[in-house]
Formats: sequence, structure tokens, C-alpha cells
Amino acid sequence: MIAVLVAGLLAGYGIAIPVGAVGTYLVGLTARTSLRTGVCAALGVATADGLYAVAAVVGGSSLTHVLTPVMPPLRWASALVLIALAVRGGTVAIVRYRGRRTAARIGTDPVSPARSYLMLLGMTMMNPATVIYFAALVLGSRTTADADLLERVVFVLAAFVASASWQLLLAGGGALLGRAVTSSRGQLVTALVSSVLITALAVQLL
Repeated sequence: MIAVLVAGLLAGYGIAIPVGAVGTYLVGLTARTSLRTGVCAALGVATADGLYAVAAVVGGSSLTHVLTPVMPPLRWASALVLIALAVRGGTVAIVRYRGRRTAARIGTDPVSPARSYLMLLGMTMMNPATVIYFAALVLGSRTTADADLLERVVFVLAAFVASASWQLLLAGGGALLGRAVTSSRGQLVTALVSSVLITALAVQLL
């Protein structure tokens, strides 16, 4: 059981730690809004990783054969969504800066916690490489390949907890950034930098 738990934690951190477009967006979103919104967004990412871990444990190698043919269109769709989010984030930041809104109005949350959860869940679910990653781990490891039902549940939960802890760490970093950058100019700069990074990462998907 301990071996399965460790395997799940390692799998969760392995897929979560490399900071890509979703992680960058999570940090920027928390910096522009609030820790509560960032936490909900982080849990959305972790939920997607958990669901893909479940799919890999249940479906195994068959999922790899099903998803491989549709990887190119899904990759294009994911890139387009990320670019759209980057453009929107930059545009909103510029409009707010030019409008010289009051600090109180700038500090309000443009994205609700519930919406941030669903948005990041959807963004992460558009990456089928995650389920292929988990499927490869499940099938390639004797620890998980021969596991019974309880051990497979432990594996999935451990992967979810690992992913959630890392995403929450990113959200916390975004919250600290948000506290440090309080001026309208600072918010404009961070939003534009975030948009540029997300666009670059989206282009890499193509």
C-alpha cells in the first residue's frame, strides 16, 4: 500500500511540477484577482489530473490508442483557447489602465471562484497527453499494474493530492505577487507579461 501511495504522489508531482501555459495562467489569474479565486482554479487543475488518473487506471492501454489519433486537433484547440485567454487578459489590462479606474475597482475579482474552477478544469482536460502519461505509468509499473481496487483508489487520490498541493503553491505565489504589485501600472505590466508567456507556450503546442 505504501508503495502505491508513493507511486501516486510521484506521478502527481511528475505531471504537475513542469510549469506550462496552465500554470502560468494560474499564477497570473491569482495575482490579478484573489487567493480564493486562485485556490479554486488550482483545484480545477488538480481535479482534471485526478480524472485523467482515474481514466488511466480504468482504461489502461486502450485509452492511448483512442486518444493518439485526435491529439493534433486537440493540441490546436488547446493552443487557440490559450491564445484567446492571453489576448483577453492583455486587452482587459490595457483598457483598465487607460481608463484609470480607482484602486478599489481594479481590485475587484473579474472572475468568480466557481468560474475559475470550471475554466481551469476545462483548460487542463484539453490536454490528453496527461492520460497517456498516467496510462504509461500504470501499465509500466508492477506496483500499479498488479494493484487491487483499493490500491488503485489510493494511487488516484495520491496523484490528486500531489497535483493539488503543487497548484496551490503556484496560486500562493500568485497571491504574493498580487500583494506586491498594487499599482495600476504594475497590474498592467504583470498582465501583459503573463499574456506574452501564455502565447509563447501556446505556440509551442503547435
